[in-house]
Amino acid sequence: MWKCPKCGQEFKSVEQNHFCVKKNSIDEYIAEQAEAVRPLLQGIRETIRAAAPEAVEKISWRMPTFWQDENLIHFAAFKKHIGIYPGGEATAEFAERLVGYKTSKGAIQLPLDKPIDHELITDIVRWRIKRKVKR
Repeated sequence: MWKCPKCGQEFKSVEQNHFCVKKNSIDEYIAEQAEAVRPLLQGIRETIRAAAPEAVEKISWRMPTFWQDENLIHFAAFKKHIGIYPGGEATAEFAERLVGYKTSKGAIQLPLDKPIDHELITDIVRWRIKRKVKR
């Protein structure tokens, strides 16, 4: 294991390229967000935790991430939405349920001015876990 001297992140490869992250935990990430967004982020975190109880929380790509042998899902706050990043196949798999959301390959935008669909997030996370196991 190699530990970055700047940020303290540990990697399997020596001198691995990465972005140094100032935030070390999801708690710190959420605490740095706008007050109105914090409960939404915490709710998403709890939804993912319930759907993936064996996953480990970490910061990856500067975003809260749930890891279970691979990155299952990331999420992040933006000015007008919260992005969730379950990977490219998820947007195709859940296309019918994502009508009305802005999506791109591997990304789903949850607008801040609409209720968060926690059931959709749960289903996506469970699908990711099943897909991971089949590989």
